[in-house]
Amino acid sequence: MPKTNTNKIEEPKSSSEGKQKDLQRPSAEDIYEQVAENARLELQRPSIALALSGFGAGAFMGLSALGTAIGFALVNDSPHARILSRMFYPLGFIAVIIGRSQLFTENTLYPVALVLKEKRQLLNTLRLWAVVLPANVLGAFAFAMLATHTSAIEPTFVSTMSELGGKAIAHPASTVFWSGVIAGWMIALAAWLVSASHSITGSVMVIWMLTYVVGLGDFAHCIASSCEIITTVLTHHAPWVAYFHWFGPAVLGNIFGGVCLVTILEYGQVIYGSDSAEKNQ
Repeated sequence: MPKTNTNKIEEPKSSSEGKQKDLQRPSAEDIYEQVAENARLELQRPSIALALSGFGAGAFMGLSALGTAIGFALVNDSPHARILSRMFYPLGFIAVIIGRSQLFTENTLYPVALVLKEKRQLLNTLRLWAVVLPANVLGAFAFAMLATHTSAIEPTFVSTMSELGGKAIAHPASTVFWSGVIAGWMIALAAWLVSASHSITGSVMVIWMLTYVVGLGDFAHCIASSCEIITTVLTHHAPWVAYFHWFGPAVLGNIFGGVCLVTILEYGQVIYGSDSAEKNQ
């Protein structure tokens, strides 16, 4: 008579259980570790790779300027023209963040969060900023050149972009700075929340909602707005000096908003939260 095997065979966990576990809400520490790991990988890239990625990001941000201009030109007679046209403002941010291109304002979160944990990464972070910011501007310039010096885009849409850029540089430096603080805060917050997202769909929704508010409020974003303002300059509706007078306060505001209001606050939440947990054990 054959012996009966009494050993229990463990059944493999169903894929649904594994997926459900992955869908648990991440803690602030989990998000921070993900952000720090992303920064570590980016800082390992050579400068030429960062520059090419940054150039692409600057050019892709032209999608925000173009989408807004097209929307505004088509619904200009509508009382809700601003609300409708700004729905297309997130296009560039979605392309850049989901595509993992190097956008300067996104990098006020990732490498800074890592520097707060690993001080030795400071010089590497400054290298990244020094490469990515000019590359972003060159990409924005390339997009503006395409818009103004070729027949790729209808003149009506180019004219609308130029008009939007003219409105952006009409503000005083203090207004541009504080407006940039809000934009930098919201873009860094979007990057933080994307790191907590479980899906591409969720990431897209987070980016769209937060950057839509940036566009709707006309908050100064040093790269997205550059696409519009450089178009204004290239169509001879403003001098180059007006662009640089706007660009400096916008960059400083974006840095302040991203670093102080998101990175440092979220880092503090993680550090003091972990200290409390250790004391309670």
